[in-house]
Amino acid sequence: MLMLVDCSNCHTPLQLPPGAQIIRCGLCDAVTRIAGASRSLTSPPPRQPPSSSSSHAPSPSSHAPPPPSSAHGRKRAVVCAVSYKRSRHELKGCINDAKCMKYLLVNKFKFPESSVLMLTEEEADPFRRPTKQNMRMALFWLVQGCQAGDSLVFHYSGHGSQQRNYTGDEVDGYDETLCPSDFETQGMIVDDEINATIVNPLPAGAKLHAIVDACHSGTVLDLPFLCRMDRNGRYIWEDHRPRSGVWKGTSGGEAISFSGCDDDQTSADTSALSKITSTGAMTYAFIQAIERGHATTYGNMMNAMRSTIRNTDGGAGGGIVTSLISMLLTGGSLGKLRQEPQLSANQQFDVYTKPFSL
Repeated sequence: MLMLVDCSNCHTPLQLPPGAQIIRCGLCDAVTRIAGASRSLTSPPPRQPPSSSSSHAPSPSSHAPPPPSSAHGRKRAVVCAVSYKRSRHELKGCINDAKCMKYLLVNKFKFPESSVLMLTEEEADPFRRPTKQNMRMALFWLVQGCQAGDSLVFHYSGHGSQQRNYTGDEVDGYDETLCPSDFETQGMIVDDEINATIVNPLPAGAKLHAIVDACHSGTVLDLPFLCRMDRNGRYIWEDHRPRSGVWKGTSGGEAISFSGCDDDQTSADTSALSKITSTGAMTYAFIQAIERGHATTYGNMMNAMRSTIRNTDGGAGGGIVTSLISMLLTGGSLGKLRQEPQLSANQQFDVYTKPFSL
């Protein structure tokens, strides 16, 4: 059975190789000696409150920022961009997405720059590149020590895909997945794992926003409710709770996801929106909605984002569709962008009265 052991410094769960007696954390670089403290990989991540001792002090190499502290709650983010450089899956706009999202979080929403963990292929530090293991560890770090008043953000720009679900948990029969830079050898990250890692542990008073700019990403956090909105802004909440009864909600906190498209749609990587450089269509529309003052409520955000994408000619910039299969079959440009951003949450709410905030 695969086992995990908590890092002795930052408490991030680490996958323990069989027979190993020591393990080095890829985030904080600390070395942990094994003394029977391992646990099953399927165990929920720890929700220990942050210690005032030196356990969260950054190590000399400091691969991950320490959890921030503030009397008004803490803000922390993981911003991940996968461009698949020098492969047939390469995307042009993902790095731009990540840089723009970090700028937005730091300058608009006052996230401490030291509390935004960037994973891109441009990073010199190998532990900050978007491999499957690094992405997993970053997600564990995001919720580590989470408590009431915390605001967490997970942004992903890259390929998304689907795979057959055999447990009956999915309405459409498919699990949604994210594709790390090494997915061809290490595999994809499945929505069940994402939900268990960053949704299920959220305690009361904490909130998580995910912004996922990828294909087939409508329910990639496996949240219980999907906001089905038509072109006139009318909406209903669809119940996506598994028939098996498996709990996909939080531990009292709030989880909301903006995704690039529906589960059966693809998302575009295009220069048609900015007219200057390639970006993910959804990330561009998300940031533009905020900058233009439409981020008053979640409903207004969704309508503004959809309007931006709907009125864009995807062929103008030679847009590349970011579905692995569709990209290979179509070569990219499909004229008008056909994606529709989606909103999902752990609980239903009135999208036109609930204020948007990160």
